[in-house]
Amino acid sequence: MSEAKRKDDYQKALSLYNQGIKDFRKGDHDKALASFQELLEKYPEEHELVDRARVYISICERGAKKESISPRHLEDYLFYAQMKINQGDYPGALKLLEKALEYKREEARVYYLMATAYVQGGQAEEGLEALKKALQKDKSLAVMAQNEPDFEPIWEDKRFKVLVKLS
Repeated sequence: MSEAKRKDDYQKALSLYNQGIKDFRKGDHDKALASFQELLEKYPEEHELVDRARVYISICERGAKKESISPRHLEDYLFYAQMKINQGDYPGALKLLEKALEYKREEARVYYLMATAYVQGGQAEEGLEALKKALQKDKSLAVMAQNEPDFEPIWEDKRFKVLVKLS
């Protein structure tokens, strides 16, 4: 596949992902689910976006019902933390992510979600620190961070640009 085609596919996949996020945040889980499923079907090679879309698909399929949670594995903590972030419960997400670190201290995804929760909760300094840790553990997350709508509040911050190598 040519480099131009790969970039074009990534942009299309990213567009579907962003549309799904917008619909999800509006509470339109059916439209969000359709966008995320289309992303999985058309762009399965975009692993980072596909992985995140699967989390949202699971949330959409479960519905927005409140439920008692009792995470047992790292993936459970990540799933429920993402759910709490989506609900705007950033302190609740951070509590779950702190627990997740007990399972796997070196897991980049935990720090990435922490960065998301901090930034969305208005704690840019803590968010940048968590993002730095995530990128130290998995450099491939830098591309994701550059396009992450949750990081929009810090996109223009010089420290963010340095972390993700934007100029």
